[in-house]
Amino acid sequence: MNTKDLASNTEVTQFLDDLAHPLRSEIDALRSIILSADARLNENIKWNGPNYSVGGEDRITMKILPPTKIQLIFHRGAKVKEQPKARLIEDENHLLLWKENDRAIATFNTLESIETSKDALTKIVQDWIVKSI
Repeated sequence: MNTKDLASNTEVTQFLDDLAHPLRSEIDALRSIILSADARLNENIKWNGPNYSVGGEDRITMKILPPTKIQLIFHRGAKVKEQPKARLIEDENHLLLWKENDRAIATFNTLESIETSKDALTKIVQDWIVKSI
C-alpha cells in the first residue's frame, strides 16, 4: 500500500480512524489503488465514506456501511445526465454490477479479493476517469 497517498488526505484518514471500521485494511487497500490509478483524483468524505472526484465532479464513492462489505460506486456525479447508449467502460474481469450504462458497483469483503483484483480494478478506475469526464 502506498501510505504517501493515504497520508495526503488527513481528513479522510482521521474520519476512518474515528470510525474504527472492521474492514479498515480493505478500505485502505482500495484507497491506495484508487489514488494510485489517476493523479487527478482528489479524495474527500461524502455520504459517510471516502469519495473521489476530478475537478470537483464526483466519480467514485466508497460505501462502507453496513460494515460487512465495501462497495465502490462508479458514477458521473450527482446530477442526472443523458444515458450513454452502451456501458461507459469495458469490464473484462466482470468486477462491476451495472445499475445503468453510467453507474456500476464493485463489491469487496476481503483483502484477498482486493489484492487479486488490483490490476483489473486499477484499469477500471483509469478507464472510468477517462470516459466519465
